Amino acid sequence: MELELLAAGLLTRVRADSGYETLRLTDTGIAFVARFREQHRANFGPHEALVARVALEMARAGRIAWRGLRLRAQVPGEDGQQRWAVAKPDVFSIRHTTVPTYVEPVVHEIKVRRADLLGDLKRPAKRAAYLALGECWYVLGTDARGRPIGEPEEIPAECGVLLLRGERLELARAAHRPAREALPFDVWMALAKATPAVPVEEPAQGRF
Repeated sequence: MELELLAAGLLTRVRADSGYETLRLTDTGIAFVARFREQHRANFGPHEALVARVALEMARAGRIAWRGLRLRAQVPGEDGQQRWAVAKPDVFSIRHTTVPTYVEPVVHEIKVRRADLLGDLKRPAKRAAYLALGECWYVLGTDARGRPIGEPEEIPAECGVLLLRGERLELARAAHRPAREALPFDVWMALAKATPAVPVEEPAQGRF
């Protein structure tokens, strides 16, 4: 990687009086990093804002929500045997309860660009991992004209759909709620080690 950056003129070698050599960004490298950060902010700003919005709404509904978790889930392999997969939901939430069978785990997958949505819909293994954890919901943002980036009919029937309409989230279709006894032990451990996205508020009436 360093050789490629040096060859591209983004890094330069600087030898100190002590004889040690360090790497520094060139003016071209600084400009490149600045452009990359602007592009990253443009791509992820709306996404992260909607992720935070969903996590907050889950907390307001009396649920405990996490962002950026890495959870293991068992999914069917091509040979029909169960295998482990790593799921990284945008938002994962459970009910605020002490009864393991009442937690009602929910995964929210947030999409703000149509290209990302279409690419995600081509990954059934990823969706299977989400469904192995609980309900799976797609939250669809809007394009530059304020239109939803997708229609509910494009989303697999077993998944719920929320559409961003102006400043509110609109229920387009409820998710299938799978039968579940309790969360796997390793998921409980992951939740215990992680910090919820927002403080838990008093339970409110209704839910998405």
